[in-house]
Amino acid sequence: MSNAVQCDAELDASGLNCPLPLLKAKMELNRLSAGAVLKVIATDAGSQRDFQTFARLAGHQLLHETVLDGVYTYWLKKA
Repeated sequence: MSNAVQCDAELDASGLNCPLPLLKAKMELNRLSAGAVLKVIATDAGSQRDFQTFARLAGHQLLHETVLDGVYTYWLKKA
């Protein structure tokens, strides 16, 4: 299975409900350097809105997102 976008770190937030996937992603982004890409896997439908809003407000770039069988995957590039 090939990734659409290369990532520097990966976070599996499957099974976690709002706002945990976003909180865990924020913590992970804090560890990464600017320009690094974090891949986040979530199963919470609310995460779509959360990640889009978070990226816009925090200045990070949501490079790509996919939805497949209830699994949401995001690639966030740290500002």
